[in-house]
Amino acid sequence: MDNSQYTTRAGLFKIHAKSHRVLHHIIPPAGNDKGKEKVPSTEEEKVLWETLDVAVLSWIYTTISRDLHNTIIDPGTTAMEAWNRLRDIFQDNQHSRAVTLEQEFSSTHLEDFPNISAYCQRLKSIADQLKNVGAPVSDSRMVLQLVGGLTKAYSGVGTLIRQRNPLPPFYQARSMLTLEEVGMAKKAMTGSDSAMLAASGDESSVYNDNSGQAKGPRQKKGKNGGRNNSGNGASRGSGSGGKGRGQNGGGRGNGGQQQQPSGGQQGNFPG
Repeated sequence: MDNSQYTTRAGLFKIHAKSHRVLHHIIPPAGNDKGKEKVPSTEEEKVLWETLDVAVLSWIYTTISRDLHNTIIDPGTTAMEAWNRLRDIFQDNQHSRAVTLEQEFSSTHLEDFPNISAYCQRLKSIADQLKNVGAPVSDSRMVLQLVGGLTKAYSGVGTLIRQRNPLPPFYQARSMLTLEEVGMAKKAMTGSDSAMLAASGDESSVYNDNSGQAKGPRQKKGKNGGRNNSGNGASRGSGSGGKGRGQNGGGRGNGGQQQQPSGGQQGNFPG
């Protein structure tokens, strides 16, 4: 667990403890300058306090790694003592950490992240760590850093955010950038679909042209009066080996009105 994870988990742990009304077992009550828990004086209250403190201590032990557990465990340790030891492990050398975190915060840019959400999450995480080491980052500075680290694709919405007076809150600027990201994705998808439709239309045109070429010769043959070879009617009409009726049939074949088989007889046709 690194410092950023500690910050997140510590915040969640505080919320959990507060919801059970045991936050004072890890965070000294307001006005307690010594920073130590206040143990009740009566025996009954003391028993209840110890029971609750053990419960909070068990929560701490079950939410950290085995290495950290072995580092901070000590017989007779209270929940607040264990909590403070964890804090010291992850937040020692505050000034040095503040300098490092400041540099990291200023050099965070969108191009190093897959999307807006990951970029904003990283900025928020660093800001939380700076707050924990005594160097809090204002909301307006977070917004300026957020806009300053954008890529050219987001220059338009970035300009809109900068020109607002006062600057929008960090969460609102994040929402504006997220909506812009969604719009850009939809636009890219629409352009891709249009290109696919255009390509499909070109293929359809080529197919229709080929079909027209295939149908052309059959239509021409139909005009000449036959579904087979266009020269068959003429050869039948001029054939000398056919009977007299066959010659007339050949003549009609040349006229394109009726076809007769070669060597046809009168009885071969109905009527």
